[in-house]
Amino acid sequence: MGALPHQNQLPYASRLYGRRKGKPLRAHQAELLETLLPVLSFDPAQPIIDAAALFPGKPREIWLEIGFGGGEHLIAEAQVHPDHGFIGCEPFQNGLAKAVALAEAHQLVNLRFYCGDAAAVIAALPDQALSGVYLLYPDPWPKWRHRKRRFLSDEMLVSLARVMRPGAELRFATDIDDNAGWALARVLRSSDFIWRAATADDWRRPWSGWEGTRYEAKARAAGRTGVYLTFVRK
Repeated sequence: MGALPHQNQLPYASRLYGRRKGKPLRAHQAELLETLLPVLSFDPAQPIIDAAALFPGKPREIWLEIGFGGGEHLIAEAQVHPDHGFIGCEPFQNGLAKAVALAEAHQLVNLRFYCGDAAAVIAALPDQALSGVYLLYPDPWPKWRHRKRRFLSDEMLVSLARVMRPGAELRFATDIDDNAGWALARVLRSSDFIWRAATADDWRRPWSGWEGTRYEAKARAAGRTGVYLTFVRK
């Protein structure tokens, strides 16, 4: 008989579509992927018994960023909160290389990277491991037949609820109105999350200390404004 799955580990289907690599990496970036990345990465193929043990000093608060792009926001948060641990998932190799280079430049040790599907990390984490989750400007998959590829599904909300502590925040940003409505509809019918927005400013303005992303800059250049939704784990 084969080994039984870890009780906290949920089955998932890969959500990765499209290319994983872009332009050739610079020599130093390629070197860092060979030398520094193994130090700052982990393997979610096995259940993570103690998420804090992934970091020096075993931080009490751990945040997850799903699809961090070039790492601008993730690195900024790690700098501002050196006592927190940050897990970043990004399947695109060039974005990962940029983030690792930034981590080296700022000598950050409170970061852990995974180059792959964030669903694998979520499945491997123990219950109530996270103090917060960022999902910032994800691919909106605008075509109707592709909407099932959007990360924030009903099933994913159940998975996230398991690994988030009561009171933990799920911060979602997008410049696509349909994607904002999609996310909000799923949260409002979820039994695990609430949306506490009281005024328009609660979703029109980004969070305190917000470090914008390159995707946000592209959206603004194209005349689109961002929506910033904060969902709270019950």
